[in-house]
Amino acid sequence: MLEDFLPEQQTPDALMLFGFWYRALPCDAVKPGEIRPAMLLEQALVVGRDQESRAFALRDACPHRGMPLSCGRLDAGQIECSYHGWRFDARSGQCTLIPSLVADQKLKVDRIYAGSYPCEERDDFIWVFIPDPGPAGAGFTKAAPAPTPAPEVPKFSDRYKLAYLTADLPCSVDHGVIGLMDPAHGPFVHQSWWWRTRHSIHEKRKNFEPIPFGFRMSAHTPSSNSAPYKLLRLYAKADSITTTIDFVLPNLRSEVIRAGKYWFSSLTTVTPITRSRCRIDVVAAWNLFRWMPFAADLLKFVFAKFVEQDRRTMELQSEGLKYNPHLMLIDDADRPAKWYFGLKSAYLDMKKTGGEFRHPMSGPVTLRWRS
Repeated sequence: MLEDFLPEQQTPDALMLFGFWYRALPCDAVKPGEIRPAMLLEQALVVGRDQESRAFALRDACPHRGMPLSCGRLDAGQIECSYHGWRFDARSGQCTLIPSLVADQKLKVDRIYAGSYPCEERDDFIWVFIPDPGPAGAGFTKAAPAPTPAPEVPKFSDRYKLAYLTADLPCSVDHGVIGLMDPAHGPFVHQSWWWRTRHSIHEKRKNFEPIPFGFRMSAHTPSSNSAPYKLLRLYAKADSITTTIDFVLPNLRSEVIRAGKYWFSSLTTVTPITRSRCRIDVVAAWNLFRWMPFAADLLKFVFAKFVEQDRRTMELQSEGLKYNPHLMLIDDADRPAKWYFGLKSAYLDMKKTGGEFRHPMSGPVTLRWRS
């Protein structure tokens, strides 16, 4: 159809998707007996660990007068509000004590909840499941369990190394996500002598296929103009090295590189903090170069360079976006961004109507671009 070949105006709406797991904090950011404030989807949370080191997450507001619970203290698995001393079970959010009550006052304390969220630890991060918000002004009750486990980095052997990196981005989650999946910015944003230069640009052809709530760049040989591809040839023949990249709502990009029995995988998320701010978290696992001293430190150095280049680009882009410019998406390089908006719209329609999820991809497709 003609419209498939014309630039498409697209203004990200910054709507945030509820009903999914989101990374809240690195595991090492919260020690046993500690509590810390966190923000996800413009919802204030208090995240902590009890004395048995189990992570938990509550709404960061006492249901009495709204005092942030993160201003209180954690004692014997209960959070005490710093304003009036109300106490809540850290895992369930159930109220256990209201000190101001006298003996003949019959308020059913155990029916009061601060609001808790399912919480799991995966691959050096504390994940929190954010359900659909209740009606405006409604109180909290006992939280329902999450429908699925928290995501994790794909792994293909028992012995591997793990590293993570996190950075704030001064943009909406939509701009963060489509920047994450953009295949054409690499030679310009990520130029370096040890990675690639703009002089290495050449035409690429990749096959994509729909998967539940997302899409996949089918297994293919990595780009020949990238330095990691050349290093992988130490482990396997060039034509046996494959890369597979998935994107799944709301914000998950997973990449798996296989080279015989050796592998490298990563799970990158772009988490909405507010409508104008998000955070990128990258966790990688690998059994490649396990013999190399300081391999994790070297990988984090490389990741940090990439993430800082992306962060700086988003910072500069935010200056232009202040003036609400006309934006467009083109084929084929921007087709993954179009799919993202289609997936997001289909999910919101499904939630609104209770109908089936209408995937924006009708089947496999081949895209071509230069990068």
